[in-house]
Amino acid sequence: MDLRIFTEPQQGATYADLLRVAQASEAAGFDAFFRSDHYRAMGVSGEPGPTDAWTTLSALAVQTERIRLGTLVTSATFRLPGPLAIAVAQADQMSGGRIELGLGAGWFEAEHTAYGIPFPPVGERFTRLAEQLEVITGLWATPAGETYSFSGQHYTLVDSPALPKPARPIPVIVGGKGPRRTPALAARFAAEFNVPFLPLDVATAQFERVAQACADAGRDPAQIVRSCAHTLAIGATSAEVARRGESFGLTADELRSNPLAGTPAEIVDQLGRWREQAGVTRVYVQLLDLAGLDQLELVAAEVAPQLRS
Repeated sequence: MDLRIFTEPQQGATYADLLRVAQASEAAGFDAFFRSDHYRAMGVSGEPGPTDAWTTLSALAVQTERIRLGTLVTSATFRLPGPLAIAVAQADQMSGGRIELGLGAGWFEAEHTAYGIPFPPVGERFTRLAEQLEVITGLWATPAGETYSFSGQHYTLVDSPALPKPARPIPVIVGGKGPRRTPALAARFAAEFNVPFLPLDVATAQFERVAQACADAGRDPAQIVRSCAHTLAIGATSAEVARRGESFGLTADELRSNPLAGTPAEIVDQLGRWREQAGVTRVYVQLLDLAGLDQLELVAAEVAPQLRS
């Protein structure tokens, strides 16, 4: 089981903070360092302010060596698909082929209104997401020397040179809990499907919808990696876990349904159930406290070795 560190910089982090955590994650042996793509904090001031996801990841690409880098997830409302394909491909070249792209429809209206970004109704956002996935993957897949064209409801490309090319095929991550359109998009475009912050039974049902969508599309469901994301609240004792959960605003019920909440032994057992029952082979460890890395170090020392054996 792969363990990936996942951060929420909009809650208050500088690039220096993210670099420190990314390099510590790499040194500790984690598979990847991911960040959210948001422009406004939730429930806090967010000072010193947001950082742009792809600016950050491009810089990290040249200041790390091994660890994979990506977004969970970029909002399709933030960028046009052509320029986004260019930015992600360039970051992949800069990293030597370590970039992954999580792409979603967008949901947080307040960050759009705060920074002058159009926020269309949900149906249009999903249509834009579908077109962006088709355009971005189409640009990357176009053979060198050929051109790419696309005509959709929201985007039109004519004779694009489809450059630059990424260093290698970039894995695309799709996720969420939508019962129909989201699984269908995953079946068409995704190398990985992520269920964020859901209980095991709900996540399992969503993975099965994706598997059915793959079968309907004539694709082997085993081609899609199953992943989940949860907030890390680890401690040596139950009391320490409860204190950490409270500091992150997690309720007792949320802690009980969270496989990353508990002592190291409890987390190993819980993630084992996610692997056995839901087929999850990749976990995004949401690290909310970037000031101290003791939680990261505890996972690296006492959880990760048990899951990789």
